[in-house]
Amino acid sequence: MTTLQRDLQTHRNRSELDTGDRELDGHRDEDEEDEGTAVVQVQSRWNNIHLSLVCVLLGVSLILMLDGCRSSSEPWVLLGSAGVSVWDWTSVCVVLLFSILQVALYHLPVGQVTEGKMGCDGKRLKYKLNGLHAFLLTVLLVLVLWFSGVLRAGSLTVKVFSLVSAGMAVSLIFSLTLFLCPIRTPSSAHVTYDSTAQALLRFVLGQSMDPRLGIIDVKHFVMVRIGFIGWAMMDVNYLLTAVEMKNCSLSLVLVIIFQLIYILDFLIDEGSVLTTKEFTQEPIGFIMILGEFIWIPFFSSLPAYFLLQRPGPTHFLSAVPISVLFTAGFLIYYLSNEQKDGFRRDPSAAAYSRLKTIRSPAGISLLVSGWFGWVRHPNYLGDVLMMFAWCLPCGFSSVVPYLPALQCFHLLRQRANEIEESCLKKHGDSWREYCRRVPYKLLPYVY
Repeated sequence: MTTLQRDLQTHRNRSELDTGDRELDGHRDEDEEDEGTAVVQVQSRWNNIHLSLVCVLLGVSLILMLDGCRSSSEPWVLLGSAGVSVWDWTSVCVVLLFSILQVALYHLPVGQVTEGKMGCDGKRLKYKLNGLHAFLLTVLLVLVLWFSGVLRAGSLTVKVFSLVSAGMAVSLIFSLTLFLCPIRTPSSAHVTYDSTAQALLRFVLGQSMDPRLGIIDVKHFVMVRIGFIGWAMMDVNYLLTAVEMKNCSLSLVLVIIFQLIYILDFLIDEGSVLTTKEFTQEPIGFIMILGEFIWIPFFSSLPAYFLLQRPGPTHFLSAVPISVLFTAGFLIYYLSNEQKDGFRRDPSAAAYSRLKTIRSPAGISLLVSGWFGWVRHPNYLGDVLMMFAWCLPCGFSSVVPYLPALQCFHLLRQRANEIEESCLKKHGDSWREYCRRVPYKLLPYVY
């Protein structure tokens, strides 16, 4: 998977908790410890034309997808739909106020301070993990404003297109500031490119690994506070809009409940993002910042927006199997990650001592029973099931609300292939034996 593809993911979760062949390892090798380096070499095949198209078309394609959720009888927004604008300064103020609020909440004297990867100064970087507190306080503030009549959710929902444009503008300004006035801190690794790389490539992909503004790690901030909390707040806003319209359907409630459970699980285990490959091995540039400001909040909440525009009834008898599917996906996702992490921490523990393993020449035990004896990537399977579960209430009148789930499946399939290629190189015949004993990657008896 290319760097740009990873940066445009709809989510970041514990299914990406481990990089490369650590997906199935029983423990971590000494050579896998994070090492502080002063320079990170980045290679990319993307040229200026590709980068320009992605940067420009990302926002346009998102607006088109949001437009596709509206009734077919309404004119397209980009062609001048009456009463709907793709730009207004109020939306810019909303995006800025949300960002400033999250900066303030980052400094709350609550939450765990944990160590992450090794910085360039030889010390482990520290991160403030109070995303759950920030989310709950943000929701409380919105509800207070809504109940008092100061805020009308519908007025923000109408501005969803201009909010996307505002997110693009704020991302551009923030990224330019980061590029033209780079933050030089002991913990921020300097990124170098080959001699053919031009300024646009460095701007889009980034030129520093861990820039910091005071105690705020910029990458951690945009990933968690802007991306995930922004996604949650769009869901909450859509729900309040439906209440104002007196059209709060069971379908919409199911989608929003499923997504908020998913987001809350991530925020409760916020530290999991610190070990993802994107976080530890890739610099932060315009494409990552843009993805967090617009792609995750608006693309991930596409099913909820679709149901707000095209409300459709979901019978109770249909809601039950959909809820069962989501619950099954969540349990597979959660329990398989817990088994993997627990086995790595202490393979001799009673819960894991009976699990069957294959010993690799690299000195690593590969799980071949339990969840990882069922399919090779059960955590990815759980992720996919959850995403399709919160798309099903949208019905089958349009493919648009299914696009986040389809992208998720495609990206996780690519990620699984990357992991397996790495495992084959490292474990050789042991990995081939594991694949023989567990022949399915994601879907039992299918794939």
